Amino acid sequence: MRIGVLSYQGDVSEHMDMISSMGHEPVPVKTGRALSSVYGLILPGGESTCQGKLLKRFGLDEPIRERIRLGMPVFGTCTGAILLARTITGSDQPRLGTMDIEISRNAFGAQVDSFETELAIRGITDNARYGLGDFKALFIRAPLITSAGPSVDVMAAYAGRIVLARQRNMLACSFHPEMGEDDRIHKYFADMVEEYSNIAREVDA
Repeated sequence: MRIGVLSYQGDVSEHMDMISSMGHEPVPVKTGRALSSVYGLILPGGESTCQGKLLKRFGLDEPIRERIRLGMPVFGTCTGAILLARTITGSDQPRLGTMDIEISRNAFGAQVDSFETELAIRGITDNARYGLGDFKALFIRAPLITSAGPSVDVMAAYAGRIVLARQRNMLACSFHPEMGEDDRIHKYFADMVEEYSNIAREVDA
């Protein structure tokens, strides 16, 4: 199964390695042609203003929005979550804006304030399919989901604040699951992609 990783900037190789380790085919996505070849897309951590500007400059923002509207699963980590957010506190920077969340950039502090913590994730750490037990999450210059619309499912919180959420085919998290060895969130996303790919293939048949 082909899963794309937006490859302009950021933690691209880490996500691609995680996809490969699960037995799927990672695809670097920089063009519409590459986007059209995948059944799911990961938006990696990095620099959100830079990635947003590059999406707009190379004309990939609207094709991604259209694929999301048509049901393609998308997973935004850190910067990727910022790109998905409909509202970014105090910023009008370019973004996809497809997910009904408001997000605050660098809400957990600067690089020196990075930390690791154990998270309970609803639907993942309590699901025997993925393996029981808390998820070790790494927060690096992490954003915070400050509010979520009624159709957004909050999957994990830290100190009462939202750090992982899903809205239909969109998954957004504040931390960096690609930086560790625990692949359960990626497996959860791969299941979303597989479900979508099966439906897409039936429609195309």
